[in-house]
Amino acid sequence: MQISDLPYRDPGVPDARSGPRFLLWLGRGQLGGQAKSLCWGLLHFGGVAGLPYTVGLGVDAVVDRDSARLLWVGGLIALLGAAISLGDAMLHRTAVTNWITAAARVQQLLARKTAELGSALTRRVAAGEVVAVSTGDVEKIGWFVEAVSRFLAAALSLVIGCVVLLAYAPTIGVVVAIGMPVLALAVLPLLPRATQRADIQREKAGRATELASDTVAGLRVLRGIGGEELFLSRYREASQEVRKAAVRSARMWALISAIQVLLPGALLITVVWYGSALVLDGRLDVGELVAAFSAVATMLYPLRHFEEIAMAYSFSRPSAKRAARVLSLTRTDADADAEGTEGSGSGARPPAVAQATVPAPAPGGDLYDPETGVLVPAGRFTAVVCGDPDLAGRLAERLGGHPMDSAAGPSVLLGGVALDELALGTARTLVLVQDKDPVLLSGTLRELFDVPASGSVAPREALAAAQCADVLDALLQSAPDEVDDPMDARITERGRSLSGGQRQRLALARSLVTDPEVLVLDEPTSAVDSHTEARIADGIAALRTGRTTVVLASSPLLLDRADRVVLVHEGAVAASGTHRELLHGDPRYRAVVTRETEDEQRLSRLESVLTEIEESA
Repeated sequence: MQISDLPYRDPGVPDARSGPRFLLWLGRGQLGGQAKSLCWGLLHFGGVAGLPYTVGLGVDAVVDRDSARLLWVGGLIALLGAAISLGDAMLHRTAVTNWITAAARVQQLLARKTAELGSALTRRVAAGEVVAVSTGDVEKIGWFVEAVSRFLAAALSLVIGCVVLLAYAPTIGVVVAIGMPVLALAVLPLLPRATQRADIQREKAGRATELASDTVAGLRVLRGIGGEELFLSRYREASQEVRKAAVRSARMWALISAIQVLLPGALLITVVWYGSALVLDGRLDVGELVAAFSAVATMLYPLRHFEEIAMAYSFSRPSAKRAARVLSLTRTDADADAEGTEGSGSGARPPAVAQATVPAPAPGGDLYDPETGVLVPAGRFTAVVCGDPDLAGRLAERLGGHPMDSAAGPSVLLGGVALDELALGTARTLVLVQDKDPVLLSGTLRELFDVPASGSVAPREALAAAQCADVLDALLQSAPDEVDDPMDARITERGRSLSGGQRQRLALARSLVTDPEVLVLDEPTSAVDSHTEARIADGIAALRTGRTTVVLASSPLLLDRADRVVLVHEGAVAASGTHRELLHGDPRYRAVVTRETEDEQRLSRLESVLTEIEESA
């Protein structure tokens, strides 16, 4: 795989059981690139390791006054120099290619998983961790994949260098052959503690990133309630903790680096001292001593890659662990998950998972949830009232065919067909779910509405139904002077320049544009005033005439516009009818909709009894 061939057509199915397994899976997927890098690394390090012996041969030629042999040695040194240069350039090229392709594979896997999980991702994983995985962690994983081939080439060159030195000058080669493994393994006892400190640093950095993300996301609200300074002080404290942890981690790595300098220096002194004694005794030639000294000096260069691979693994292991955790997220016990697009959507299975699909149901089928007993007649505007907001959110997910809980019970049926047995694209086309916290991506308003749709509802019709006139005016006022169409006005990231009600109405308009067969809205007007809410309710009812619409809400203004209202109490349907019928006939419904207290309910029941007595008298 070359960089020009990216992105991967299929990044594959990762082994996400643990961080090390994920790294191993990545390595297996790049065996060809690693082999190329290893070969070029051997050429480079082999050339470096061969220089001392050629220098030793040259010294012997000078001592023996053999000009022909000296000329031959000069040519050999030139050849080794060319090999070193070529090997270094190609090693860097292939290693960086391994880094970038590995990082690209991880990013594609994360992007695919994000698309599958949608808005459920941030409910399962902290936002700061998602940011860390998709940015810094990807780079660290790629770094380890890149460093592996360099380390293997360096390790092999060290072994070959020690063997050659033993054959070339056995008396001094024994010292080097014993000393090199000691140098390579000396820092191993310190690596667990260094890794632990690095893990603590990254954990604190992730918490600080999450806190910063939450602070930025809620900055508008924090300023309104005067909590901006409080959150900023918390971030400062978290930042100082990260700094202290980074200093402690850096101290340990500095100690490791110091050992990597101290011990090789001691080995060099030993070689010079012992070799000089051997030369004076006549047991070693001057050329052999120069070769041994130069060999040790040059071996220190590949020896540094032992420290690099230790650092790369130390930093990439927790990164791979976090990435594997995200990639292993599933929704169902069938080893698949389903989710709609971020903020609104529905689905049944991720496209990368093979599944048995059934034909789509015929248009006009009822939506039925066997778990709660909620029945939504086809082509009707149905409102569902739940006393528990969490239950309402879970019910919305179930109606969309993607419950958060893998053991959430039997699948919802549309026209008698289970949603989780439909192909992903089919399910998303049939049922669309907008949760209570939809997301607006940055871009123009026109791009926001560039979503898969039936084409029956124009963006301006949807904007009118969602009462977005003031939103269009606000976008146009903040746009550059040359922009005269609000559809060309830009929306900032997550719509942070807009109020909560404006973001909610734009998301509602986006859902209306798609015009699915079934539209599920979870509290679509919770952030707007009552007058706007009443007009939105009329707009939804008019625009969705003849289409199945489900609204989970407790607002009387929305409930009064619904064709049918269903009350869900303690996880099951307790009553159904029109809003006015349930308001006068069911105390539980009245308590949820009007927010009556228990005393007010008892008083209301007493008044009803007194009225009946008076009428009978």
